[in-house]
Amino acid sequence: MCGIAGYLARTDGDAPVGAVLLDMLGALGRRGPDSAGIAMFGHGEPDGAVCCVRLPDEVDPEISEAKLLDRVAGVGRVIRHRRVDQVVRLVIERTSELPAFLAQIERRSDGFEVVSLGRRLELMKQVGSPANLDAAFGVKGFRGSHGIGHTRLSTESRVDLSHSQPFWARGIEDLATVHNGHITNYDRLRRIYEQKGYRFFTHNDSEVIAVYLADRLHDGASLDEAVRSSLDDFDGSFTYLFATPDAFGYARDPFALKPLITVETPAYIAVANEEVAIRAALGTAGVAHEPSGHVYRIFDRPGSVADAAA
Repeated sequence: MCGIAGYLARTDGDAPVGAVLLDMLGALGRRGPDSAGIAMFGHGEPDGAVCCVRLPDEVDPEISEAKLLDRVAGVGRVIRHRRVDQVVRLVIERTSELPAFLAQIERRSDGFEVVSLGRRLELMKQVGSPANLDAAFGVKGFRGSHGIGHTRLSTESRVDLSHSQPFWARGIEDLATVHNGHITNYDRLRRIYEQKGYRFFTHNDSEVIAVYLADRLHDGASLDEAVRSSLDDFDGSFTYLFATPDAFGYARDPFALKPLITVETPAYIAVANEEVAIRAALGTAGVAHEPSGHVYRIFDRPGSVADAAA
């Protein structure tokens, strides 16, 4: 029952992505009242990478924030930072490789979690309705090229920030996913990736999608190859969206059991699992259902490296 949405501006890298996605998620809120989140791609921070870290539960956030800043100082220079509830957003100059950076921050004994990391990715999520995102993070004012969003109905796992979506593809900068459905071979896949050294922070089956894509990319696959292979490697009924700085797209199970609707115009591409979301944000521009079967599609951002090489 979760709500998923995506939007890409075809002609403008400074489009009101935040406002569009908030309107889409607002219309999808009844599908997922437990939490909401958005991953967006804009101009990025000119000084460094953006890293968002979830602070431990049941610890004074000021104490945790100070502890986090001390740790980050060991692997990078903190240019600026801001805390919103449980999340600290840092702009950093990293001086270590990503695995070492994550290991320094995420020691298993004390509950810190890197929620996202990237040069252009802004990932914001919270428990509660989509309206909370704007109140806390000012999402409505975000401008950029594209993004994806999610409203969650918890069916099997707890309701908290970690279990909320989008999920960052751990170990790959600037890659995020959202998912509606159920990956039924999640337990088997999780065991495989834990044996390879990947760490999971939730019992949400959706988390394995981002881990899967990160692992395939680490092994040298292209994004196209990674998404295509996921259609064979995932069991269940699912539709998921993914986004990088240069593209966003979707993938669906062989029987297309979970709905997905798209609209393409000269100005934008929008996808959601209910037509009402697209109409709420963008009006009536001609909506089409996607065909059944093994389906995936990647939309390149105009002016991107992928688009220029096509």
